[in-house]
Amino acid sequence: MADETHEHRLHVRYAETDQMGVAHHASYLVYLEEGRTRMMEERGCSYAEMERSGVGLPVRRVELRYRAPARYGDELAVRTRVVSLRAASIVFEYEIVRPADGARIATATTELACVDLRAAERSVIPLPERVRGLLGPPRGDA
Repeated sequence: MADETHEHRLHVRYAETDQMGVAHHASYLVYLEEGRTRMMEERGCSYAEMERSGVGLPVRRVELRYRAPARYGDELAVRTRVVSLRAASIVFEYEIVRPADGARIATATTELACVDLRAAERSVIPLPERVRGLLGPPRGDA
């Protein structure tokens, strides 16, 4: 399942743009999160459900390369895939494209740590086996 790419479509909203109608750089972090959480939900791994059970997945690293501007009203496809499941973290890879013309808008990776939300210090814990099973076998570091 780690090789499977999930695609989520969205539109650039006016509030996400600058005065020139171009998507603000910070908006892309929201697009990545939306792609990631939708992928996880469709695989049966809801963020809300995990958090209710005391497990959190905060982002600890983001790499994002902007390649072309996205503008107000553009439809974007956020393609997300798991590239690594480690003992206590997950690495996702993304490609954001504009389907209308095939333009590659951005590429990114995020690394999320698995933490115990019930611990005062949010200590790192192993990924639950259920999460690991739903997101697929590891491709990267074990």
